[in-house]
Amino acid sequence: MSVDRGPFADLLAANEAYATRFPNAGLRPRAARGLAVVTCMDSRIEPLEMLGLRPGDAKILRNAGARVTADVLRTLVLASYLLGVDRAMVIAHTDCRMAAETEDAVHEAVRAAGGPDTRSLDFLVTDDQPAALREDVQRVRSYPYLARLVVGGFIYDVDTGRLQQVC
Repeated sequence: MSVDRGPFADLLAANEAYATRFPNAGLRPRAARGLAVVTCMDSRIEPLEMLGLRPGDAKILRNAGARVTADVLRTLVLASYLLGVDRAMVIAHTDCRMAAETEDAVHEAVRAAGGPDTRSLDFLVTDDQPAALREDVQRVRSYPYLARLVVGGFIYDVDTGRLQQVC
């Protein structure tokens, strides 16, 4: 049975080349450095490289705005108890659209791009990124299932590659 590779053909071809030199065979599922990183989905962020890590060192969780959502908390519980994570970094970044616009503006941008009415969604935008970061870190610190996790909040500068600790 043949599958039409269509819009994914380039990626599947790249994967075939990658598989021929696959460097990660045998990595354990536990985070070798005991670290989880919660960061934004922004493609300018390379979590492993920016922290001097290698595959297998950390669990990487990404979403729009690097926000600590219920799903992030759920995933951190699993990472903490089952995958060797004992510390977490929440890393927001400069020039983030989720810190540059209002909820209404993001909903309108989605609609203007041909999308549906998204007003039933909360995109978790903020006009005070450091304050939102402190709140998110506190949300992890106060979550009863994560009491043993050490957590810090950081902002990554997409123009310099530098991290600044906020909390």
